Amino acid sequence: MNAIMVEYIDGMDLGETQVHGGMSVIPLFDGTEDSGYITLKEALDLESIVITELDEHGAVPELKVHNLGDVPVLLLDGEELVGAKQNRVLNTTILLKEGSETVIPVSCTEHGRWSYTSDRFADSGHVAANRVRRSKNASVCQSLRNHEGYRSNQMEFWDEISELSHEAMVMSETGAMRDVYSSREKDMKEYMEAFPLMDDQKGVMVLIKGEVAGMDRVSSSAAYKLLHEKLVKSYAIEALLDEEDNSEENISEAVDNFLEDLKSSLEETHKSVGYGYDHRFESPGTLGSALIHEDRVLHAAFFNKNEKKPGMSGYRERRSFRDVR
Repeated sequence: MNAIMVEYIDGMDLGETQVHGGMSVIPLFDGTEDSGYITLKEALDLESIVITELDEHGAVPELKVHNLGDVPVLLLDGEELVGAKQNRVLNTTILLKEGSETVIPVSCTEHGRWSYTSDRFADSGHVAANRVRRSKNASVCQSLRNHEGYRSNQMEFWDEISELSHEAMVMSETGAMRDVYSSREKDMKEYMEAFPLMDDQKGVMVLIKGEVAGMDRVSSSAAYKLLHEKLVKSYAIEALLDEEDNSEENISEAVDNFLEDLKSSLEETHKSVGYGYDHRFESPGTLGSALIHEDRVLHAAFFNKNEKKPGMSGYRERRSFRDVR
């Protein structure tokens, strides 16, 4: 791991642990601030970006984004876009250049639809569930190693969503990930109340049943304020599928081990689709990525690649469930 990232991890301030059911959240802070960009939500609300299919026929792994504004826009790994011919999520974090037209890499989160519901995309208000992002991160890393760009393993991605739907007992006509979130909206409110946004917060580290699931952190507290609910829900959807009281006894040790493992990661660097460079990391127990521009870490996301999934079922069972929809 490069010196910028080691300093980034060592300079992170951990807030007081918040607990609800089987999930613990540690707010993340630091002493710096970077407000040189706006988020997807802000840009869509301002109508300063337009996101569409690549052309009238569409292409599953790519979308086209016009940034009409004079400010860069941060698109976060795992953020979901809804509309057009099918819902998608971002395969990596991208800082869109101002006044630009960019083709962005995405994965489909709605297996059973390929027809227009709108001419452009909107923000779903969700980030893909932690397990889905973790699996996608691994396959995108492999794609980059193979010089195939920021592509995911779409079949594996659909399998992860199918498994999540199965555990949530959700039957979706189009296999949409969004339907899983909608089915647990009431439960999600309890989690959001238990894990409120803190002043100057920039990220979260999340533990499920005493084991670190992952962490996300951005460089701007103003940006994080708009991302907080999305990110907490992406972890909460996992926790509420296997609710069990957490154990706080070894949280400190689990966090220390996770962070030390991160710093031992092997690293690969690739030119980002927008500004900066996309750094990929992997250690024996973790994997993740970071977008670094002008020596600033704009967003970092890390996952515990050995984390056990609640109620994990076999591939044959998952495939059977998907085929009966």
